[in-house]
Amino acid sequence: MLPPAPCHRILIVTDAWKPQVNGVVRTLSTVAQELQDMGHVVDVIGPDRFRTLPCPTYPDIALSLMPRRRLIGMIEAFKPDALHVATEGPLGLAARSWAKRNGVAFTTAFHTRFAEYVKARTGIPVTPIYAWMRRFHAAGQGTMVATQSLRDELSARGFRNIRPWSRGVDLSQFKAYPRDEFAHLPGPIFIYVGRVAVEKNIGTFLDLDLPGSKVVVGGGPQLASLQRDYPKVTFTGPRYGEALARAYSGADVFVFPSRTDTFGLVILEALACGTPVAAFPVTGPKDVLINAEGKIGSVNEDLRAAALDALTADRAACRIHAERYSWRACAEIFLSHLVPVMGNR
Repeated sequence: MLPPAPCHRILIVTDAWKPQVNGVVRTLSTVAQELQDMGHVVDVIGPDRFRTLPCPTYPDIALSLMPRRRLIGMIEAFKPDALHVATEGPLGLAARSWAKRNGVAFTTAFHTRFAEYVKARTGIPVTPIYAWMRRFHAAGQGTMVATQSLRDELSARGFRNIRPWSRGVDLSQFKAYPRDEFAHLPGPIFIYVGRVAVEKNIGTFLDLDLPGSKVVVGGGPQLASLQRDYPKVTFTGPRYGEALARAYSGADVFVFPSRTDTFGLVILEALACGTPVAAFPVTGPKDVLINAEGKIGSVNEDLRAAALDALTADRAACRIHAERYSWRACAEIFLSHLVPVMGNR
């Protein structure tokens, strides 16, 4: 834990950064801003500062090309009080290597089920990938994890020194708007929002026998094929800001078909807009939706049953539950887990 101080110099190294649009980027960018608002000096080193090449099978993700020398220069020039290595990609590997070699303490976070994503694209088993990830995170002083169910799972896989870290939602941006966004479509409206990629399991949602209409909001490598295979589904492409909140608000149920997310920020966004959530009983949904005060959605291995059941949820209760998740609290928890770098002084 960092010693009490009015200002710390905090460095975050991440392979997921703007202009990517995903939960990892949203979490890190918002937490960084909250920390700055609290008076800390924060820098985020991402792929935008390096030569990059497109990630195979997912060209929207840029992978830094041979970043080691330049990254080391950036770290040493910044002189951080705390170093956080957020991801396991080229930048994360280079930062980890430098820290180990120089006796610098750092923290990590488990944001993404990388093993499951690789398996979905290549068929490679998850066991050896988890073994590699376990070694990656073991070099740090603590691994931040967003939900209790994921902490339990990683502990069973041999991960150690796991630290709890929640998530937040922008309650001023995501709020209930008039429910007319999809008034031209037959109701009820079932919506998916997020990356349109194979690991999100969107086809399972689109295959469900549901009344009314299905809407998909977002972009990604699977968009063209899903548009071709599901001509009756409304695909809006990506939406941001108020337009995104209006899309959430205009739906009757947000269907979250992913089985591989570590949290699912979109769940909180939907709830903040008053829209109930239907999902499988997996990490993320079961941590957020179960044991809420009032009915805010439904989790079930039968996703169709969950979607239909969620139609009876209390939209006011959805908003009330989302209000429990503050980005400031998320940033304060993050700060509490950081450790002094020690070795670079």
